[in-house]
Amino acid sequence: MSKVCVFLADGFEEIEGLMVVDLLRRGGIEVTTVSIMGNKSIMGRSRIEVNADTLFEDMDYSDVDMIVLPGGMPGTTFLGNHAGLQDLILQFAQADKKIAAICAAPTILGEMGLLEGKDATCYPGLEDKLFGAKLSEKKVEVDGNIITSRGLGTSITFSLKLIEVLEGKERALQVKEDIVFLHKWA
Repeated sequence: MSKVCVFLADGFEEIEGLMVVDLLRRGGIEVTTVSIMGNKSIMGRSRIEVNADTLFEDMDYSDVDMIVLPGGMPGTTFLGNHAGLQDLILQFAQADKKIAAICAAPTILGEMGLLEGKDATCYPGLEDKLFGAKLSEKKVEVDGNIITSRGLGTSITFSLKLIEVLEGKERALQVKEDIVFLHKWA
């Protein structure tokens, strides 16, 4: 079973974070929500309070297959400024482990230099922060170990693509059918 960490910070876009958690768990993937705020209680962008499963400093990342960065503001700023998370992202990049980001969060990867020469997408208007990327307007882009998506409206598509990347197309199609998602996701 694949293991995924979804990072939460005050001001994160609730749908982008929780859609991933919900659909990946439906797909049989072990998902842990991780707070970078020093406490488990996180206040989302729309003032929805969420309790993370664990704190950043208490998580063992050694057997995690993918990390996911939801967007939203100022959540993306908090994620991008967290030194421990920056180090973890670099470790994942160097090990060619999967890194996924949606909405404004791909800008974190761009600012870290991880999108150089890669196909990537993000929330419209933030493309200038995807330094070195080959810009796309697709709902989801997968280029090597990096998966990016545009925003809240693409969160189901993004989540299904993550399931496909981790557990295969059959599993993703089963979840798509189970949730009665009638649109093509890629």
